[in-house]
Amino acid sequence: MNKLFEIVNTLEAKLSKILGDYTILQQENLKLLQQINNLQQQLNKKQAMIDDLEKKYESLRVANTIVGSKEDKHATKLKINTLIREIDKCIVQLSD
Repeated sequence: MNKLFEIVNTLEAKLSKILGDYTILQQENLKLLQQINNLQQQLNKKQAMIDDLEKKYESLRVANTIVGSKEDKHATKLKINTLIREIDKCIVQLSD
């Protein structure tokens, strides 16, 4: 009978420890989920910032091309020629 009480007490102690560990793990899981949400929000903000900066960079590059820096004159001519070809195609399609 004494042995049975020891087994029950041991089982009770182990169960209590497992429940305590479970509670701790639940709290840690909630903290990690909150951290994931925060990091996801930060990532979204950074991605929006990158997109905005890329648009600004492209605008500046086009502006520099229009201004006529030596390096971009060739690219500008190619772009203008491409646009002219596209306009010509549109005119031909409208004529038909």
